[in-house]
Amino acid sequence: MTAGVAAPQRAEKALAEAAERAEERLAALPEPAVRSPEQRAEAAAVVDGIRLLRVRFMDAHADQVYDRLTAGRTIRLRLGELVEAAATAVPGLVPTTGQLAVERERPQRNKEGREIDQGIFLRAVLRSPLSGPHLLDSMLHPTPRALALLPEFRRTGSLRLETVRLDRRDGVAHLTMCRDDCLNAEDEQQVEDMETVVDLALLDPAVRVGLLRGGEMSHPRYRGRRVFSVGINLKRLHAGEISLVGFLLRRELGYISKIVRGLVAGEGATWRGGVIEKPWVAAVDTFAIGGGAQLLLVFDHVLAAADSYFSLPATREGIIPGVSALRLSRCAGPRLARQVILGGRRIWATEPAARCVLDEVVEPHELDAAVDRSVARLDGPAVVANRRMLNLAEEPVAEFRRFVAEFVLQQALRLHDQDVIDKVGRFAGSLA
Repeated sequence: MTAGVAAPQRAEKALAEAAERAEERLAALPEPAVRSPEQRAEAAAVVDGIRLLRVRFMDAHADQVYDRLTAGRTIRLRLGELVEAAATAVPGLVPTTGQLAVERERPQRNKEGREIDQGIFLRAVLRSPLSGPHLLDSMLHPTPRALALLPEFRRTGSLRLETVRLDRRDGVAHLTMCRDDCLNAEDEQQVEDMETVVDLALLDPAVRVGLLRGGEMSHPRYRGRRVFSVGINLKRLHAGEISLVGFLLRRELGYISKIVRGLVAGEGATWRGGVIEKPWVAAVDTFAIGGGAQLLLVFDHVLAAADSYFSLPATREGIIPGVSALRLSRCAGPRLARQVILGGRRIWATEPAARCVLDEVVEPHELDAAVDRSVARLDGPAVVANRRMLNLAEEPVAEFRRFVAEFVLQQALRLHDQDVIDKVGRFAGSLA
């Protein structure tokens, strides 16, 4: 055995042994929510120690670990598959399936914070100029669910999922968010459904343009009105049902990235490449809050009703608003981006400042006709090539990768900070 091979093996063995000792010490303590201040301090010291070892290990061996998990980058693993494979291949590096299952059953306030260890692992992978691009590219492939549904959708032009409806009409894929009882609040099911319908819209050759809009609500406050999205489902977050990998990171690297960069439908099937891209339009009714506002920043044309607004209440919720710091700063400038993200500024569609995000503002009764005109304008042979060049100029993949690498760890830390737990509990109660 060469010294180069022995070194990571020794480091893995040391990490596994240290992780086992840390787990024994944590198991001797009460559950997080009922620990005394002294016990919380003891737990923090334990996890800080083992996490320092994990950071050092991944700093030294990220590419070796990733290559082992992906057979030298010949296998395409999605985020969930990657962290699951890492838990088996490198004991002590990331939480096991069993440990995550226990966490999943707990409300947010009573979790051990094991997703932070996934954040450490994924940050190192994404930071690597070798492993990171491969992972990003893997996430741009169509999901098995979409591939299974494609023949039926191509035949019927219609699909109703739990949270989203997809209809093809005259070459336009109409994606309608239809969580009518909760103002299109996003959870893991919606991320799953949105990626499925985005895949289908991109895979179907009869679709030339995609359109995203919110459906009519049954929620008492907005009954009968269309609403774009209220953002993350705070009730689900409070209950511990919003995960780092399955929601927050999959959302950014899955369907949102596919809207921006297209779908990888093959491994370079032709000399033109295997990426399928199409133009996208978003139409905002009533409001686009949080994750809803984040979505607007990646569309080619955004329309809004004159009585609508958008906001990113990240500071109030305590979490990071996705990739908005990168995208909003680019299109609105750093001062306005800080006012919106740090200060919670709400921007009405009719304000001059709204033009940094909204392309067109019309009276509510005129929005349908404006949407039709916008879709028609983007339905041209040169649009796809030009949007590709604009996206490359505005958000180079390497810049996006570096941003997301830091985002994944910082968001994991925020999810389990006490101030977030307290804030989310209050917001979830107010939305009841």
